Amino acid sequence: MAFEFEWINEHPTKEVSIELQDQLARCISALSDKFEDNTGEFSIMIVDEQRIHEMNLEYRGKDQPTDVISFALNDNIEETGEDEQLAYYLGDVVICLDIAEKQAHEYGHSLHRELCFLAVHGLLHLLGYDHETEVEEKEMFDLQEEVLQEQGL
Repeated sequence: MAFEFEWINEHPTKEVSIELQDQLARCISALSDKFEDNTGEFSIMIVDEQRIHEMNLEYRGKDQPTDVISFALNDNIEETGEDEQLAYYLGDVVICLDIAEKQAHEYGHSLHRELCFLAVHGLLHLLGYDHETEVEEKEMFDLQEEVLQEQGL
């Protein structure tokens, strides 16, 4: 089994192509292959810069837009009894398409690569990875790059 995700586009003026959505699914599948326990669902929500700015301020206290925010549902859920269905749902990854486009241009790579990087990065946060220390950052970023390279991105 592999991680499953729901695609939610809340960007008011832009769509993400089916081709790019398929590429994201392949990246998520490649990441899933790296984990023995790879069951779980999450959502990937695409928003504009204004919306992610509002979310970053409301939920993180940061008055600026950002490229990706992860909302892990399982941080405080015990995986027993009636919470079993909730434990299966990992959370939400919110990606700002506007910032992803800017970053792809700045870094000199494709929007496909940038969105896959952000989706994998966000999912790793849902799985408990972080980059607060150099060791954590290296582990997380090495895994991200491995997945992207496997996908030719």
